[in-house]
Amino acid sequence: MKTLDSAVRALRGTLVWFHDDPFVNDDAMRVVEDGIVAMAGGRIVASGPASEVLPALPPGVRPMSYGRSLILPGFVDAHIHYVQAQIVGSCGAQLLDWLDRYTFNAEQAFAEVLHSEAIARFFCDELLRHGTTTAVTFCAVYPQSVEAVFGEAERRNMRLIAGKVLMDRNAPAALTDTAQKGYDDSKTLLEKWHGRGRLLYAITPRFAGSSSPEQLEAAGALWREHPDAYLHSHLAENLAEVAWVRQLFPDALDYVDVYERYGLLGPRALYAHGIHLSERELGRLAATGTAIAHCPTSNLFLGSGLFRLHAARKHGIHVALGTDIGAGTSYSLLKTMGDAYKVAQLNGQTLTAAQAYYTATLGAARALRLDDRIGALEPGYEADLVVLDVAATPALQLRTRNADGVEDLLFALMILGDDRAVRATYIAGELAHDRDADAQPRRPEVDAARP
Repeated sequence: MKTLDSAVRALRGTLVWFHDDPFVNDDAMRVVEDGIVAMAGGRIVASGPASEVLPALPPGVRPMSYGRSLILPGFVDAHIHYVQAQIVGSCGAQLLDWLDRYTFNAEQAFAEVLHSEAIARFFCDELLRHGTTTAVTFCAVYPQSVEAVFGEAERRNMRLIAGKVLMDRNAPAALTDTAQKGYDDSKTLLEKWHGRGRLLYAITPRFAGSSSPEQLEAAGALWREHPDAYLHSHLAENLAEVAWVRQLFPDALDYVDVYERYGLLGPRALYAHGIHLSERELGRLAATGTAIAHCPTSNLFLGSGLFRLHAARKHGIHVALGTDIGAGTSYSLLKTMGDAYKVAQLNGQTLTAAQAYYTATLGAARALRLDDRIGALEPGYEADLVVLDVAATPALQLRTRNADGVEDLLFALMILGDDRAVRATYIAGELAHDRDADAQPRRPEVDAARP
């Protein structure tokens, strides 16, 4: 290995990443137990055994040693609502009641720029504290809510996919736009932010129940004009929702067909949930390259149902994990993996640790068509990393003391771990969160009386 540039920064620990899909390849995970990942210019420039990388480091460059900790690609949260940060942990209800009772009230506060900016700061802090380096987030109907979160992510050089919610019916008047206004606002935001630094735009109809046929048609038209943008929405989360959409669109074959009729399926289309889908619908998602964000924590919290992860993967659908804050109850992808395991168990199947971490790293990157730049510890990839402490709590320390290999450590972390296990988070090669140096998370600078 040739000598690296003097600007390099290096980390040392146990390296873990994926070069293939563990749902189809049992040898998809790469592990380097005493490894070094070297970074410069925001990208990984070398990774591998310490015995190989150390001699290539410039004189005077000493790796930051994380001991037994695991170093992985940063986590990807494929579905989250930053504008629902204040309603996490509200007494549950079924989906449609949850929207009326909590969500719509909370989102109206984002008409205010200062409120949007304060929650955006809190949101980005929480992502980094939990090891999340890429997120796909809903905003509110207000353009200023999009400006706020993109502005905050840009200041931190984070990779973020976001978009203004499109919603022209079946919602409070303060939260509705029109098909034309939604198109115009989204186009303006997309042209300003999409591809700016590490930011990407998602055209974001909330779901078929809150957008008229005219608005879905406008969303499809905008996507055809900007095919490199994303399409982000909800699909088949709740049985009452499915029945309602069937009434609203009686000519459609099913829920997936509603979106397909308006040109809203395809690569870079990402739908959250997808719990109550027929074989025909799964087949159409697979055939069009449409991805699903599996949100087990919120599905359990709202009693929405059990997503059939293995059925979706058997069809060839790319699946990523989403925390779905605020019906989801934790920003932690570790806890989300743990809940995904439990949902699989309730479906009579097993989710291995390798499969779970793949779905939160390289698998999510593939779902987002970003697997050429994030999701692996390979030279040329963006240097977004998470460092996991396998002894972060007394329970983890006891459990992992005699662990049976790295996959057993990973499994213990996804069952017992949370933000305390995230020792450090790196964004584009820069330290963005240090658990031990920043023990107290920042508080949102908002009026405590806000909903």
